Amino acid sequence: MVERIAVIGTGYVGLVSGTCFAEMGHQVVCVDRDENKIVRLQQADIPIYEPGLQELVAANMQSGHLSFTSNLVEAVKVSDIIIIAVGTPTLDNGDVDMSQVRSVIAGMAPHLTATKIIVMKSTVPVGTGRWVEKQTRELAPQHAHIHVVSNPEFLREGSAIHDTFHPDRIVIGSEHAESGARIAAIHAPIRTELLMTDRESAELIKYASNAFLAAKISFINEMAHVCEKVGADVGFVAKGMGLDRRIGPHFLNAGIGYGGSCFPKDTRAQLKIAQNVDYDFKILRSVIEVNQLQRERFVNKIHRTLGDLEGKRIAVMGLAFKPNTDDLRDAPALDIIAALQKLGANISAYDPAAAVHASKLLTNVSLHINPYDALQNADAMVIATEWEAIRQLNYNLVRSMIKQPVIIDGRNMFEPKEMSKLGFTYISIGRTALSLEMVI
Repeated sequence: MVERIAVIGTGYVGLVSGTCFAEMGHQVVCVDRDENKIVRLQQADIPIYEPGLQELVAANMQSGHLSFTSNLVEAVKVSDIIIIAVGTPTLDNGDVDMSQVRSVIAGMAPHLTATKIIVMKSTVPVGTGRWVEKQTRELAPQHAHIHVVSNPEFLREGSAIHDTFHPDRIVIGSEHAESGARIAAIHAPIRTELLMTDRESAELIKYASNAFLAAKISFINEMAHVCEKVGADVGFVAKGMGLDRRIGPHFLNAGIGYGGSCFPKDTRAQLKIAQNVDYDFKILRSVIEVNQLQRERFVNKIHRTLGDLEGKRIAVMGLAFKPNTDDLRDAPALDIIAALQKLGANISAYDPAAAVHASKLLTNVSLHINPYDALQNADAMVIATEWEAIRQLNYNLVRSMIKQPVIIDGRNMFEPKEMSKLGFTYISIGRTALSLEMVI
């Protein structure tokens, strides 16, 4: 059955979700209050970097399945299913900023008629679905029939389209069986585990999932420090752990910690949710603390390796919080650069996707989309994002371009012995630092 769907919010989740529902054959209109963004989208000009999205948007606009508008009222009038995918950032006190959700409800509720299903795809605190349903019914005309369903997203930036069509699970939380079944039906082309729950459980699953994955990252980063102190290799430790099916290999890559739009926001929000019900989530508090410390420890590692940083030129390779995205939200590279600048270092930086955005966030940094330009005459190379383009560099050329053959790798991209054989002093996370002399 083809459904008429309105997706409110054309940020990362809304734009990807709306486009993929259109690709499944539904009639989708995406709504955003930013008229400049809508004008760009109407020209298939995508404001975010996500592999494959530009082509998918253009194809579905051409087929007539996908359109864009800034008119919220008209969009919800012609749609039967309304997906809310607006931003829910974290406030300074740790609470979730629900202002965009409240604004959408206030703007659309008086215009809802007949039967409408509202789908909460934004990551929201437990109880939001119940509040949205109550608030909408109070504001909507009396003859309207409104049901609210929770349908959290689990997209990874850089592979969001693949994740939409090949998810590990689809979670639908509903108190109204018919509405839940209808939302399940719009996902029919996707073959995966379908979990039907109450709304509160569905809302909590997203936070719990991200908090647990963040905990795995912080755990392996703590293990990396133990490895450095006892002479072990965290790569072998992680592999040995991951071969245990109860643990699994994913999210056991030691490095400079997590960033982005989800893990930092959701871990802080989950901690605050627990506090609001008088519970101190001690493990999660430590996960957040370790993640921040990991950036500081990496800066200390650079400082110890290079000595006095005053006036030294450091090439920071990678700015986005992960490869295949231009997202700089809570990117570790930004904190690392700021700390190095405080120590007197001059920074040149490379990123193939995020350099333009970084110009608005960084000062006194020489930004490049050509990696070799960033490396020219640098005193050392620092890896902050594991872009494939960094892996593919000509390292004989790199060695000739930088003043000292020193690579400090925050993502453990290379094997220490191989880099040492190429003539580098190679320092990574949780592994023994090696130089050429040590492997001859």
